[in-house]
Amino acid sequence: MLKKFIDTFKEKSLSQRFFFILGLIFLVVYFVLGCFFIFVKNLPFDIPYTNRMIFGFILIIYSIIRFFRIIKKEQ
Repeated sequence: MLKKFIDTFKEKSLSQRFFFILGLIFLVVYFVLGCFFIFVKNLPFDIPYTNRMIFGFILIIYSIIRFFRIIKKEQ
């Protein structure tokens, strides 16, 4: 499966590979930012804890949706 993925990745144009990697980067950014909002207690701005939790979960759910979109597009 990994070999098939690598072969199809090499067959893509340069712009398609760039946007795929950019999508993966933003997937990780959204996930890390969501975890940051949930687990870090001292933020430089004042947001109530429940709002931080909600926003963090929304970011994590959005990153999961982006992950499944990337997987669907690649197949």
